[in-house]
Amino acid sequence: MYKLVNKNGKLVCIQRTTDNAGIPIDPANTDYQAFKKEVLAGAELQDADGNVMTDASAYIASLP
Repeated sequence: MYKLVNKNGKLVCIQRTTDNAGIPIDPANTDYQAFKKEVLAGAELQDADGNVMTDASAYIASLP
């Protein structure tokens, strides 16, 4: 499961909730690549407020 982390309304990283690790928004980062694959395969993604995103795949498509 993953959660978006915003600061002043801007996405700053992704938090992996299983171990609270922060994943940078960097297409070259292997954790970031794994995050995108897992969410597209059905892993849960929460917005910064903790609400489960029902159309996470569309959001993932908008990321670098």
